[in-house]
Amino acid sequence: MITICIPVYNYDVTSLVNELSSQAKLLGVQHEIIIIDDCSDSFKELNKRVCEKHTYIELSENIGRARIRNLFLKYAKYEYLLFLDCDSLIGAADFLSKYIDIITDAPSVVCGGRVYNEKRPKRERLLSWKYGVLRESQPYLVRQEYPNKSFMTNNFLIKRTILDTIRFDERIVKYGHEDTLFGFSLKKENIIITHIDNPVINGDVELNGEYLKKTREGIVNLLNILKYTEYKDDLISDITLLKFYEKVKKSEAFIYFTFILFKPLITFLLAKGYVNLYLFDYYKLGVLIENLRVSSRKS
Repeated sequence: MITICIPVYNYDVTSLVNELSSQAKLLGVQHEIIIIDDCSDSFKELNKRVCEKHTYIELSENIGRARIRNLFLKYAKYEYLLFLDCDSLIGAADFLSKYIDIITDAPSVVCGGRVYNEKRPKRERLLSWKYGVLRESQPYLVRQEYPNKSFMTNNFLIKRTILDTIRFDERIVKYGHEDTLFGFSLKKENIIITHIDNPVINGDVELNGEYLKKTREGIVNLLNILKYTEYKDDLISDITLLKFYEKVKKSEAFIYFTFILFKPLITFLLAKGYVNLYLFDYYKLGVLIENLRVSSRKS
């Protein structure tokens, strides 16, 4: 009935696998759990042990977030694939049953959502947590208003035939926006994502510096996607950062000047956990403009 797919990179999946296995057995449903390790540096032996009764695949090279999700098709044997990030925590005893129940409606793609621990972390992890709580953790009714724009890869169910037809774009090899492009690709094929109230808890709130690094990498990745997508204008209108950039484009020179002037201070404040999300928005806009200008000088 269902294949649970967990791509792993440098994370202990013991708790996640045990909880999913326990819930599946209680439900008495046909299932399998497949773990593919994307050439991790650590936790391999630990994860091998917990996966003795499941399918465990270890890759000899890192292939990235898009390609590894497509790779599960090679090993999965059931009609529906449930993808979960390796840092997910299951907070509800009926988590799996909610997905099993909705399968009877034969959906194409279902997103369960993500929440964060309510306890405020230490300042060195505040940026990722605050952004997650205030921007990413949206109730399913809010997500359903813009279903494909709200797609995230951390917790979703997909019909095998859909993923076989519309795969994650393997040209995306670095971090960021593989979920954005996949949600957009589904939209172009008139496949509307169903959102339900079935979130996982984000179990790995990143250090501020690491989160800033991933943010920069994601923006660079986004600009690379725009170079080859045939739906550039449609994609721009779907992405908040690009949409806002189009609105302020006439002031680009001024924004760029002030960003370069204050970039060290802004980076310092965000990295130290003095978090204002409007300042973070400005940081992302500045990074976008900075990379656009670098790209235009190279061409």
